[in-house]
Amino acid sequence: MARIVQKYGGSSVGDTERMKRVAQRVKQYSDEGHQVVVVVSAMSGTTDQLIAQAKELHDNPSEREMDMLLATGEQQSVAFLAMAMHGYGCKAESFTGAQAGIETDGVHCKARIKNIDPERIERSLEKGNVVIVAGFQGASEEELITTLGRGGSDLTAVALAAALNADVCRIYSDVDGVYTADPRIVPEAQKIDRISHEEMLEMASLGTKVMQARAIEFARNFDVELEVRSSETDEPGTLITRESEEMEDKAVHGISLDKDEAKITISRVPDTPGIAARLFQVIADSSVNVDLIVQNVSEQGYTDISCTVPEADLPRFETDLAEKIRTELNTDEITSDKSIAKVSVVGVGMRTHSGIAATAFQALADADVNIKMIATSEIKISCVVPLDDASKAVRTLHQAFGLAEKTSGDE
Repeated sequence: MARIVQKYGGSSVGDTERMKRVAQRVKQYSDEGHQVVVVVSAMSGTTDQLIAQAKELHDNPSEREMDMLLATGEQQSVAFLAMAMHGYGCKAESFTGAQAGIETDGVHCKARIKNIDPERIERSLEKGNVVIVAGFQGASEEELITTLGRGGSDLTAVALAAALNADVCRIYSDVDGVYTADPRIVPEAQKIDRISHEEMLEMASLGTKVMQARAIEFARNFDVELEVRSSETDEPGTLITRESEEMEDKAVHGISLDKDEAKITISRVPDTPGIAARLFQVIADSSVNVDLIVQNVSEQGYTDISCTVPEADLPRFETDLAEKIRTELNTDEITSDKSIAKVSVVGVGMRTHSGIAATAFQALADADVNIKMIATSEIKISCVVPLDDASKAVRTLHQAFGLAEKTSGDE
């Protein structure tokens, strides 16, 4: 008998027929004698619909009330799935995040999990129930409903798997695994059989939408092995696991693309000690996340600083934040550019293979793709390129590193 955590995304439970198929799949595992905990997202489109309705009532609704509202999407899903399970003669109980013992900090809309008390889930499992938990949510110490941010159901599943010492944690969605690139951009992209937590974390944070980056980080920190699988088939998916020496045999495992970034440039910044600290403290105080940063060579006592931020934060940057920067740095020269994308090459093999950057830059040059900014880590190279060239850049790099061939991290 195994203890299994399964997570189903919104598309997997998008209507009653799909809900029934999920119930049948879960029942199969239960009938085999396994203890099953199921984490469910809101039905596809529900969260967006609730957000739209909220904004019809108020242009900027409070985050506290948004959490109260958005948590109802997952609660609807768990009730429906429990009913479907009952319809197939399977014992099941549904729980909200708070009822499942998920305690978070008090930050609304992007809360972090502080602790999980699985006692209630354990009792239900011992009674022979399938336990169905609402993803994406928890409760603060003050017993206020909080949500974990977009993709938070992934984090719920991983955290529960760690707290329950689960044998298996599977993430089911409408994709059958992690690919070397987005198959919609690169039709010859290959499914990756096995990938490290580190690589998957980089790919998720760099634009690959298969899983939430925070969930993968949690899995890495607590050594939770994951498998990304399709909810429509029984075929094996992609195993996300601890790094092994064999994974470094291949230099690059995937190409990620993020079109949701914008570039900010602050020109004629005084080139004096502490100026960068003052600039980025202003940005940090406004809870805007900065990604790539480039500072130009100083000329006549001034320099230019460019950085990338989420495109969703750009309107706030261009209003309140830009004015704060002008006041703090005594400069009026602040420009923004939404017509960019970030394309990234990822692979743990970069640690032991030379020439990866040279290959990437030469391939983009040969394809006439201009690089605006560059950032690197041990296992990734990211380039900011014009938005119009984004897809071409992905295809170019995918071909340059031979990723159309079958890829497996344990080969």
